[in-house]
Formats: sequence, structure tokens, C-alpha cells
Amino acid sequence: MSKTAAPKTASKSAAPKGKASSANPMTVPRIAKVTVNIGVGDGGEKLEKAEKVLAKLTGSKPVRTVGKDLNRELGVRPGAPIGCKVTLRGAPAEDFLSRALASRKNKIYEYSFDNQGNLQFGVPDYTNFDGERYDPDVGVFGMDVCITLEKPGARIKHRRLLARSVPDGHRVSRDEAKAFLVPKFKIEVVG
Repeated sequence: MSKTAAPKTASKSAAPKGKASSANPMTVPRIAKVTVNIGVGDGGEKLEKAEKVLAKLTGSKPVRTVGKDLNRELGVRPGAPIGCKVTLRGAPAEDFLSRALASRKNKIYEYSFDNQGNLQFGVPDYTNFDGERYDPDVGVFGMDVCITLEKPGARIKHRRLLARSVPDGHRVSRDEAKAFLVPKFKIEVVG
């Protein structure tokens, strides 16, 4: 009996380049983290109030951010605290994100998406969140919300041994980010 090789056929689960296939879970984007930042410009009592607002909204303890460069006009020195931030992952990130998007009436501008598939938007006042009331002792604080998206396997850029860059075909594009976030959070993208 002779052994003959069967002709190779393309698999049906292979998706066209740039399109996510439901058959391959490695091509579906996910929320890696949500970073919430309040910049106040200086330390002291104002920074402590901003930390209270972040802790109240996110349920996590904020971390202070410090200045890197000397800027005499703004009064920023290297190492001086100028703001605070919280990084959320998993279910708390999605819960906060749905509340933050609801405070903006689920409308996001087209330019808020970058070429790496991330999304950034601002919330002008913390009282825009449902259930939050103005406190005259705290004042008014706005915040920046940054959503980082990645596909499974993007860990190769963070690992300690044999770290590599993520290939272009495995990065989240702007269109993939929209296709993932719009139905998940019922976002309306405004041009």
C-alpha cells in the first residue's frame, strides 16, 4: 500500500486578517485595566480631598502620582505629589466603567480611541455619577478614565524572561476596540 498525502485545505475557523473570529478565543479583545486619574497640580489638602473622591467612587485606595520634571511656571518639582490614580482590573473595572459611561450618557467621541485600541475620556465632575451629591467640604473634581484593551497572549511584553513585543497582527486596532466596547457597554460613538 502506498502512502499518499491528503491535500491540505484551509480551516474554516481561520478568520481574515484584522477580523476577530468567535472560534479563536485568542483574537477576542478584553479589558486589561481601567485607570482613573485626578490631577490637582499640588499636594496638601486639595490632594487629600481628591484621594477621598477616588476612594469613594472606585472602592480602592488611590496612589499618589509625582512630578517628573521641573516646571517653574506651574510650580512642579521632581518628586512632588501632583495627583492621584487608581488602577482597576476584572469585575470592579467593568462596574466602574459602566457607571462612568452612564455619567456621560454612553456617548464617546471618535477621537477618544487611539491606534492601539485604547479609549480615554474625561468626567468633568464626580457628581455626574448616579447617587453622588455635591459636598461643599470636598469641592468639584473631574477625572480622566483610560481603558486599556489587549488580546490574550499580550503578556509576552510584560514577562520577566524572554520578553518580546506584541506582533502587529495581535494588537487591538481602533475598529476592533469599537466592535468590542460598543455592544458590551451600549456606547454611541459620536463623530
